[in-house]
Amino acid sequence: MKQLRIKVLVGLFLVAGVLAWGGARLWDSFGTLPSVPVAAPIVLALLASVLAATAFSMRVRLREQRERRPGAKGVDPLVAARAVVFGQASALVSSLVAGLYGGVGVFLLASGLDVGPRRDQAIYAGLSVLAGAAVVVAALFLERVCKLPEDDGKGNGGVNSVV
Repeated sequence: MKQLRIKVLVGLFLVAGVLAWGGARLWDSFGTLPSVPVAAPIVLALLASVLAATAFSMRVRLREQRERRPGAKGVDPLVAARAVVFGQASALVSSLVAGLYGGVGVFLLASGLDVGPRRDQAIYAGLSVLAGAAVVVAALFLERVCKLPEDDGKGNGGVNSVV
């Protein structure tokens, strides 16, 4: 399994942001701009906390397994692989979503925050971008926790491999 690349995530964020900014300009010229939901940053923050909790739990279990502590619960490789795939998918989707909300937020900031609802929408968009970044950080941490050790010359694992 290949590791996530920061360049891919940043590229997704930027492309989605530019498209959302252009779409928001076009949509606003026809009438009202669709609102940024209040639940967007909340859902992204919950996803980040689930990913972080999974990473911390797996890190403790893997450490206990490596130290061969009596009664230590091991980590099933399939469970670890599924967690990494969940983290990678979450990082990709959240960078896309954060880019969309970032583009809308930039449009709202550029168009002026004199109106109360637009100011609130800009705040929700900014919080969504921050929560999306938290998801990416938690997913990268989870991926790092589940990374296999360096290749031992026998074809078992590798630098770019994760569980």
